[in-house]
Parts: sequence; C-alpha cells; structure tokens
Amino acid sequence: MSEQVTLPPVDTIDVTILVDNSVDVLLPGNEMVQRAPLAINWTEREQLIAEHGYALLLTVVRNGWRASLLYDAGLGRSTLLHNMDVLEVRPADLRAIVLSHGHADHHGGLEGVVRRLGKRGLPLLLHPDAWRYRRIVFPTGTEIHMPPPSQADLDREGVTIIEERGPSLLLDGTVLVTGQVERVTDFEKGFPLQQARTDHGWEPDIWVWDDQAIVCHLKNRGLVVLSSCSHAGVINILQHARRLTGIETVYAFVGGLHLSGAVFEPIIPRTIAELQAIGPSVIVPGHCTGWRATHELARALPAAYIQTSVGTTLHFA
Repeated sequence: MSEQVTLPPVDTIDVTILVDNSVDVLLPGNEMVQRAPLAINWTEREQLIAEHGYALLLTVVRNGWRASLLYDAGLGRSTLLHNMDVLEVRPADLRAIVLSHGHADHHGGLEGVVRRLGKRGLPLLLHPDAWRYRRIVFPTGTEIHMPPPSQADLDREGVTIIEERGPSLLLDGTVLVTGQVERVTDFEKGFPLQQARTDHGWEPDIWVWDDQAIVCHLKNRGLVVLSSCSHAGVINILQHARRLTGIETVYAFVGGLHLSGAVFEPIIPRTIAELQAIGPSVIVPGHCTGWRATHELARALPAAYIQTSVGTTLHFA
C-alpha cells in the first residue's frame, strides 16, 4: 500500500474533453458545463470528430498560477490535433502528458501532438507495463491487437519518458497520478479478455496493472478524479484516491468505466450501488462506459450525471 500523499487544494479545475466516443453539438450547457460554441456559420467550419478513444486537457489554477497537462491522446493519429485546432487549444501550453495505460485508443495521437509542440524534454508519465504488446480475444474468437506506444518515435521527438509504478505528483504538486491501483473490491476483476505477448507466447494479462488515474483536490469541494478506462475498476480507483490523499469526499468523476459488453454488464448494478454510496456531486461517464451503464447511471444519479460530448469543458470551482 502506498504512503499517503499531501495534495494541496486548487481554486479551479478545467477539464476539456478533446477525444471521446460521441459528439452532440445541441447539448445544453450551464455555468459548470461549457459546450463547444455554435455560430451562424457553424456548417462551414471544421467539425469536431468523435472516435473510440479518449483524451482530456486538464488545467488547474492555484493562487493565480495556472498550468495544464494532457491525459491520453485518443486513437487516430490526427483526431486529437484536429479537435484541438477546432477548439483553438494551444498544445504549447502543456507542461506534461500522462498516459492512463498502454491501449492503442489512448496513445494514437501522441506522436503528432509532441511533434506539434516541438518542445524537447516534455515529460511523458506512464506505468512500465504500458509497453506491453496486447491483444483482446472475444468469446466469438475475434481478436484485436493493441500495440503499445512507439518508444523509438517518442525518443526521436525528444520526449522525456518517466516510468513509475507508484504515485507521482505533477504541476508543482497539484496533480496526483495514482500509479498502480490497489484492487480491493470482490467484483472488479480487470479485463478477462486480455492477453500479453511475452517470450513464452501469449499469456493472460487480465489485471491491466498500468491503468492509472489522475486526482486533484478542489478547494472546499473534495477530490476530482479522471480515469480514462478504469480497467482497475472505478470503485477501486475512487477508494485508492481516498486512501492516497486522506480525503473522503469525491466531488467529481470524469472518464470511462469500462462496463460495456457481456463480460462487464453483470457488474453494472453493484458498481452503481457503490457509486451511490460514495455520492459524487458530478459524474461524466464517457468512452468505454457503454450505453446500458450510461443510461443506468443517468437514472441512478440524476442530479450528478452530465452527458459527455467532445468539445465540452467542465469548470469546477
């Protein structure tokens, strides 16, 4: 078990959804939920792209000091940069990149964004297992391969690769990366369909130990937790964040819960019951959560639920 981390409170947290599985330009916004702007000539503009991938821009402000990092990079080589251009997000403002895990739908745009930055020495934080070459074998026999990021390409672009299994602090200590998440629940069993290629051939790799989340402490509110896929289990992740920080209140969760498909749908009721007990004020499920789980979450947590969409900025204050 990791030692407790001191996570200072920040004044505001902005989370912009740069890549996700859906985009809806007609969703209403409010003071907290800022949707991508529409204009009279919107049909003549470049449009935001949705895909099976995920990427978030995180910006924290503390005592007038402001800093940003990128959490994942989507699947397509150009999707992230395209959406950043449409939203007029400037990658030069980034101080670091965090990779949630090594699956291809989270690192596809890495090379493009670091090349655009042109900044030698940009930190890229990941778990060592993110370099594993994996495949997903479905009950039907269909398989999809998940190549890891190209370390050679990243080295060529001058990225500073930081491998950590344990927790790390970024952006002057205001952002916690959980590192490897402790598994304590009896129903979140990793990714049973996954295998990794080793020197001995394909072997089961169900626990996805490289799965890591991001945690911030919002002043007078509690924890804001970002988790792209939650292969460790969303309840494990939230409990781990509480243990690491010593802060019990989870104010917001943004990310994927990986409850899509026949393997994971049976744990939807238990997951929702545990989430109701934790009681986040805001939940923004996206990416791999799945349509059934998303609808159940909206029904079970109506006051907290916010519909995801590419281009949305969540302003927590």
